[in-house]
Parts: sequence; structure tokens; C-alpha cells
Amino acid sequence: MIEHFFVLKGSISDLVAPSKSNNNRNKPLGYSLPNMRNLLPFRDINVHASTSHYAFTSPSSPSAQTLVIERPSGDIRLNDGALLGAKRVSSIAGILGIVKLRLDKYIIVITKAQPMGRLKGHMVYKIMATEFLPLREKTLHDSDEDTYLTLLKILLKTGPMYFSYSFDITNSFQRQAASNPSHALWQRADDRFFWNRFIQTDLIDFAMGATSASGLRPHGAHQTGADPFILPVMFGMMRITTTRIKSTPLTFALITRRSRHRAGTRYLTRGIDEHGHVANFNETEQTVVLNDGTTDARGMGGGGGMQDGKVSGFDGQDMQVVSYVQTRGSVPVYWAEVSTLRYTPDLQIRGVETAVEAAKSHFDEQIRLYGDNYLVNLVNQRGREVRVKEAYEQLMRTIVSVPTESTQSNHATSEKIHIVEASQPKQKYDRLHYVYFDFHNETKGLRWHRAQLLLDQLKDGLVQGQYFRGVDMPGDSQGRLEVRARQTAVVRTNCMDCLDRTNVVQTMLARWTLTRQLVDIGILRPGEAADDDAAFKVLFRNIWADNADVVSRTYSGTGALKTDFTRTGERTRAGALQDLNNSLTRYVKNNFGDGPRQDAFDLFLGAFQPDSLGIGATQVFVDRRPVMIQAIPYVLAGSFFLVLVSSLARSNPETMIWPLRLFTIICLLIGMWCFRFIYTHGVLYVNWPKLNTLRWANEGYQEAMGAIRKDKFIGPFVARHERGASSARISHLEEGKKRIQ
Repeated sequence: MIEHFFVLKGSISDLVAPSKSNNNRNKPLGYSLPNMRNLLPFRDINVHASTSHYAFTSPSSPSAQTLVIERPSGDIRLNDGALLGAKRVSSIAGILGIVKLRLDKYIIVITKAQPMGRLKGHMVYKIMATEFLPLREKTLHDSDEDTYLTLLKILLKTGPMYFSYSFDITNSFQRQAASNPSHALWQRADDRFFWNRFIQTDLIDFAMGATSASGLRPHGAHQTGADPFILPVMFGMMRITTTRIKSTPLTFALITRRSRHRAGTRYLTRGIDEHGHVANFNETEQTVVLNDGTTDARGMGGGGGMQDGKVSGFDGQDMQVVSYVQTRGSVPVYWAEVSTLRYTPDLQIRGVETAVEAAKSHFDEQIRLYGDNYLVNLVNQRGREVRVKEAYEQLMRTIVSVPTESTQSNHATSEKIHIVEASQPKQKYDRLHYVYFDFHNETKGLRWHRAQLLLDQLKDGLVQGQYFRGVDMPGDSQGRLEVRARQTAVVRTNCMDCLDRTNVVQTMLARWTLTRQLVDIGILRPGEAADDDAAFKVLFRNIWADNADVVSRTYSGTGALKTDFTRTGERTRAGALQDLNNSLTRYVKNNFGDGPRQDAFDLFLGAFQPDSLGIGATQVFVDRRPVMIQAIPYVLAGSFFLVLVSSLARSNPETMIWPLRLFTIICLLIGMWCFRFIYTHGVLYVNWPKLNTLRWANEGYQEAMGAIRKDKFIGPFVARHERGASSARISHLEEGKKRIQ
């Protein structure tokens, strides 16, 4: 049986003995049921590699079919029994997917996975290491191909991805309770959070009976033998821990699922797209499991509480689950922030009327999945952010029928809270309740307790919206829950980034809801709070602060701001210094590091597909800016280096000083001119994504180059060395095909 840490030593070409399996020990829920064996992914897979194919088998399921991927065509088929001719064998944790790049296809396999804990007896794992298996026997080298591979490997190494062999972590407990257990696990997965859905396309198409690239067609409409090789993976945050509140043992879990639609980085992905997908959309589910006798982290399957494929409760009591879901996502209008190397980027907002249909598509899905939506907006009502606030409110007035508005004010602000909602619900969009809260003014001066004003405004909706509660169904062999209560509303929170202010509010709402759940269950008495338990209070705060850091790191490149308040309940000087460090790091990463990160997201998720045509003729990642433009930062660095050296150099009293001083002044003037040029034309020095063109980046580039060509000093040099490209650095960005699943 595979160990808790799956390890593939060396490369796939090394000879690794297959793991020994025991078919009767530590089976996860469902594996003890013969009719469910093909519905759940294999927890142990051996890879047999030869010059003609890769073969994947499960040693714990010797009667299962072998998945064969032909080399170099990539055709997929199933084979009854073992396949002869393969010489090299390795053990893996699962198949992440198959990706086609410029020269070759690669099978991405999971070689190391770390157990994170159990939910209802099901072990959840975090991907720790992967390996790319090329279909071509002889490796071909191409600079773009190497860059593609590097981007994907960095994303897989740094991106927090999780999976389970027997539990659908892409769906909330409430959606799981409504899913069809007769479907394979990948078919039950939520498409938004099925992060490897695109790179699983080849396997899914084969399983559903699609024709292969070479014209081969699998037998039958649905190849059920392929289902166990398709492993859904979630991107986000996962924390599962066993704890106690007032001596009552329980499992506390926090799961944040990041949407694969419109995924990207902070300043490069804002607002909504034409399909109704918003940037930085995350669903966060806080869960408490009571009477869970299977929370140990030993092995792959159920612990001692698992009897005949059924998870039994603690001390004979039925297992009980309560959960609460919140969401966050960018303001659903067309807007962008254009990086120009200035600390504050330029804000662009298109007319709200152009985003109405896309916003309706977005809210159609949100209402269908979550019910009533309380849209909490935390952007500033002054300065540059007020335009985003006004656009959001104009959108709500357009979508909601017969909107009524109310405003609360105080001595500090004329608009402490602003509400837009339907006076009398007549259509589905009237289930949207817009609530603006002036977070900046109300919490200014470390008055974080003032966020309670927002909670007071939302309490009625929180009470009416309920939360999910389920209890084990007696005698149900599939471990399903009997639903006792459903969550019928969700709070959708946003600020500009949907990060720091959003984290504070979501933590506050989660704490209040948890107390309410524990009182309803009977663990707490009315008037008591979850925070009354000092140990749990520390645990709760740290888990939510960790969640804030993970969400922020995947979007902005750094940990979240204000997490000292989330962890300790107060702002500290050390926390303020850490926020300053994170803010400066964000500036550097957002301007110079987010381009490659965005390219990696687009490549992995299928927003960009490399084109094999014209290999060698055009290179996507070559910098095509004019040489003069590329050289200016180096001239700046050289000038200031010479100024520094000359100012520190000791002079001989007998030598003439003025030539050195003149040289220093000339270098200083050159450096100042270079700095002014870069600052004025900063859009030319931002590290933009090179795979998908950003309209505002293209416009900014053209505008900057137009101004430079008119410059009497540098214009002639730029025109002469532009290499015939009208948008030299980014004109190549449309070479690939776009594909959205």
C-alpha cells in the first residue's frame, strides 16, 4: 500500500518497485462497496513506461482495466489485464492531467502527496510534487517549450492544490448532499473548482466516448474503466484540525475553493468577463463535524470508526455536520487597473450598461447555487475607489426591479451604510441585497470593533439564510447525510482586491455564525460565545489568518495585510511593519513578476493553448521592444554605479579634481534622465503577460511608443530600431488559441 507521503524517487526512467497492496486494510469510504469501485479514483497507481506507451494500473484493483496512453500520438485506450513490454515501473499518487505544449504532450503525474486530515473519515491530501512524462521518446528542445514547462512547474510547486480519493472537496457539504452518488467522483465535481478540468480533457473525452486525435473511437458510449484514473483537484486553502470546545471533541475545518474561471493575478485580472466570471472568486466553507470517530491521520482510508463501509459516530452517537459558506469576488463590472510603475495604478472603468448582461449571467449562477445574495461592498467612498463603488451601485439599480435605497450616516461620514434592494421582490434578481459599508472610515484609528456595525446590519439576513446541518443517515451504506437545515443565502464580500478588508469581515461573520451553530447544537448555552474558550479562540483566529494569507498569496503574491488583527484581535506595531513590507513586496511583484504568473495560470487552465505551427520561426517570449528602450534601465544602473564609485573614490591631492567631478555630474545627469524616462513611460517596463493580450496594456504601449517617436532626442533611434513591429513587445500575444472550458 502507498505510504502517507507518496514519493517517486528520481525520474520516471528510474526503476522503482511497485508498492505492495493489501486489499482489506484501511479502505476509504466507498471502496468496500463493489458497485462503487469504478466511481472513485484509484488511490495507488503504478506507471509502466516503454518506448511505445505508458500503462497505468492499480495494484489494489488487479481486476481493473489498464489505462494505456500511446507514444507519441497520445491515443488513449483500455486494456484488459497487464500489458507486456513495459520495462520501467514507478508508483504515483494520481494523474493530474495531460497538457499539450508546442512540441509535445506531457502526462503530469502526482509523485508526492501529504495527508492534511480527515473529513467524515475521508483523507484529504495536498499535492507536494509532480513530474512531467513526455510522449516523445527523444526530447526536442525549443526555448518556448522550455519556458512553458518552467511556468507550469513553478505553478504546480507553489500553488496549493488538494484532492481526495473518496470525498468531493470541490463541493460544499450542502451540494454534496444533493449530488448523485451513482456518478463517478469527477462527474460530481463542481466545474468552477475542478482546477485540473482542462488538462483532464483528454481522459474525460475518452471516458465519455469521444474520438481520439488519430480517429480511433473507444467501444461504448461511456468508458467506465477510465473513471478511476480521473482525479479532481481543488486549488485554494484546506485546514482540518481536531479540537475541543467546553470539553466537547469536534473536527474544525476551513476550506477555500478558488474558481478556475477568470483566474489570475492582482492587477492583471479585475472585474468581470463576458461569460459572467469575476476575478478572484473564492468560496469559503467553515465546517464543524461532531461525533467523528475517524479523525486520525493514519493511512488512506477510514480509521477504527469505519464499519462495513459506513462511518460510525463517536461513542455510538450519529455523526453530525454543520457548515457555513461565504463567497468573495471582484466587483462585477468591466474595470481594470493599469500598472505604470507608479505605486497607484491607473483605474479604467467601462460604461456600466456594457456589463449588465455579463453581470446577470454571474448573478444567475450565484442565485441558483446560493439563494439570496447579500452583496457587501467595502471599497472607499472617497478617492479613486469611489468610481468602483458608484459603478457597482449603478449596476444594482439597473438589475433590481423597483430599487429602494437607504443611507445611514454619522459625524464621521455621510454614508456609513448604503443599501440598495428591491422594495417588493418580483423577479430573481430581486434576491440581490446590496450593502455598502464604509470600512475605511469606520475602522480608522484601529477601531476594528466598529465592523460590528456591518454585522448588526446583516443579522436578519444571516438568521433567515440559515446554515447547513446534516446528520448521518442510519443504515446508509454510502455515508450520506440526512439534511436537517439548508443555507438559503450567502454573503458575497468584496473590496478592491477582495483580500485584506474582505478577510476581516469574513472572519467576523464566521465567528458569529459558529457561535450560533454551537448554541443551536447545544454545546454552548445562550449568551456564551465560541471565543469564550481561550484555546479555541487562538486556533480559530490563526486558521482564518492562514486562510487570508493563502488567498492573498495566490492573487497578490504576498501574505494578507491586517492579519495581526485577525490573529490577535488587535493591531500591533509589528503587524504594521509587516503590512508595510507586504505592500512594498506587492508593488515589486505586481509590476515585475505577475506577467509570468498570469501566463502560468492561462497555460494550465486552457485560456491559452500553444500553437505548433511556425515552430522556430516565431518565439513568444522574446522581448521585441526597441533596443534603445531595453537599454535605458541598464544605462540608469550603470550611471548611478559610476556616480557611487566616483563619490567614494579617494583622490590624489596632486591630481586635478575637476575632470572627475565633471564625469560624475555627467553620469548623474544621464541617470536622472533615464529615471525620468522610465517613470514617464512606465508601461513599457511592466512585465506584462506574453500569452494573452490585455487590451489596456496594448493601448498603453501604443500610446507610450507614439509619444516616444515624437521625442526629438530619442525618437529617431526608436524608429530606426523597432524591427518593424507596431506593438513590439506584445504584438505576438495572440499567437495561441484561446479555449475556455
